[in-house]
Amino acid sequence: MNRYHNLTELLAINRSAHTYFSQLPTHVRRMIIERGDCVHSQAELQGYAEKLMSQKD
Repeated sequence: MNRYHNLTELLAINRSAHTYFSQLPTHVRRMIIERGDCVHSQAELQGYAEKLMSQKD
């Protein structure tokens, strides 16, 4: 598993992660961006996104 410094680096280098991120709902992308320093891999990105999407509004 590749680890990156933060979300910005992950999305800049990992095309698959970038594609996944771009397909997320806008509100989920915003919440992930707010915690971008805590996202270091595609697995972390997907896990965090799934957690956010499973929460009730």
